[in-house]
Amino acid sequence: MLPRITQVRYLGDYRLELTFTTGEHGQVDFSTDMQRFSGVLAALRDKTMFAQVYVDPEAGTIAWPGDIDLDPDVLYARAMGAPLPAFAAQPAQTQ
Repeated sequence: MLPRITQVRYLGDYRLELTFTTGEHGQVDFSTDMQRFSGVLAALRDKTMFAQVYVDPEAGTIAWPGDIDLDPDVLYARAMGAPLPAFAAQPAQTQ
């Protein structure tokens, strides 16, 4: 499991600064993602809504009103400029 988010700072427009459990900081710019956001994520196109971002400490990620959140592993990879980890598929256990 990758580090989780402990702090978020809204930087304006669709940019966020994230702090992780490792103490690392990184920025993520979602401006190019907004056109792809659909369904429940479409609400984030509204900059007023986007600015309401907060940290969900139980999930270790960022969230918005309306039960909207994003995967913390993807956010860590984007903020740090690192590739997503390759999780090995676990075979189904039979009984």
